[in-house]
Amino acid sequence: MSHAPHLTARPSSALKGVVRAPGDKSMSHRSMILGAMATGTTEVEGLLEGDDVLATARAAEAFGATVERLGEGRWRVTGRGGLASPAGVIDCGNAGTGVRLLMGAAAGYALRATFDGDASLRKRPMGRVTDHLERMGARFDWSGAEGLLPAILTGGRLTAIDHVQTVASAQVKSAILLAGLNAEGVTSVTEPEKSRDHTERMLRAFGADVDVGEGGEGWVIRLAGGQRLTGTSVAVPGDPSSAAFPLAAGLIVPGSAVTVEGVMLNPLRTGLFDTWREMGADLTVSNRRVSGGEEVGDITARHSTLKGVVVPESRAASMIDEYPVLAATAAFAEGQTVMRGVGEMRVKESDRIRLMVDGLRACGVAVEEEPEGFIVTGGPVPGGATVHTAHDHRIAMSHLVLGLAAQAAVTVDEPEMISTSFPGFVEMMRALGGDVG
Repeated sequence: MSHAPHLTARPSSALKGVVRAPGDKSMSHRSMILGAMATGTTEVEGLLEGDDVLATARAAEAFGATVERLGEGRWRVTGRGGLASPAGVIDCGNAGTGVRLLMGAAAGYALRATFDGDASLRKRPMGRVTDHLERMGARFDWSGAEGLLPAILTGGRLTAIDHVQTVASAQVKSAILLAGLNAEGVTSVTEPEKSRDHTERMLRAFGADVDVGEGGEGWVIRLAGGQRLTGTSVAVPGDPSSAAFPLAAGLIVPGSAVTVEGVMLNPLRTGLFDTWREMGADLTVSNRRVSGGEEVGDITARHSTLKGVVVPESRAASMIDEYPVLAATAAFAEGQTVMRGVGEMRVKESDRIRLMVDGLRACGVAVEEEPEGFIVTGGPVPGGATVHTAHDHRIAMSHLVLGLAAQAAVTVDEPEMISTSFPGFVEMMRALGGDVG
């Protein structure tokens, strides 16, 4: 990955080719964490080897597991049936998912651990997870501002809680469930809207009994404490959030046909694809199969004439990370694309609503900002701007995709963060015929 201070995408001729999406980030994090908590060996294939997941792999090792890289995307984790106090600070880099899930996992054991991260992670709120872990009996001491890293966790002797989500968040749910594995009693999480369910699926693969059913206020996930996990094999499918970028380029660059192989099709992760189809996208799925307990398939995107739509707010949980790239494609659609109920975007790696609004405007796109969303009015996109990304990989990649179909080149600053989630992004776009560099 280039470590140049800027990266530029220039208007490109038709993109063609077949590529493979990097491994799913959510499942990659979880395979390392559950492998470390389990007894025995966990063999992982297709692991995303981005900076975020590598930070979680180092953390798994620091908590007492043996972690080995066997080859590209192939890893082995040998767990000792629990986590132990690490010798040094657990540095999670830029990984919000990694740190929140690790806090939940570690809270159930009688240990002390200090969690920290880079400058961006130090600004992101941890209270939304740690408040619930404290209700279960864990203790967090903050060396700086309350709710912001670095934090010292004292874990162990947890009691189960019944938690009702107000915002669909897989991170909050997962942290509570991972802590609940070692809590006394039955931990439950009730969700009004279903959030991604990789933790529940993967816990079952590791031998845990997880009950999911409909309750009065939505979906209820229940998990009894005292369960042991056993090492297993995990095949990580392609990440739909990463596949979104080459597919988006295929939709907006005239004459293009781009296929991404092996993409996870979990229905709680495909909201973007549903939205694109509603906009008129020519998106086809072939070779459907099951891998790692998840349905996967090969997705082909062909250049399409898109129309603006109102994205249902209920879809936000299934595509919260995909709104930046949706906004980039909406810039080329006829009419308005309305994205509401996405206030969660403001507490991601950056304030993604504000950055997308600013970036699109700089590229000559009409955008209206709202407290909990934004509206993009599409048409020809002038481009010709340098976009500030605030070290956010998805903001950078979304604007680079936009630049491939704009009238003039689009440059992004701080592109080195792309490697956190999508190592090889630039090389992949070039292989398809995109002028990025």
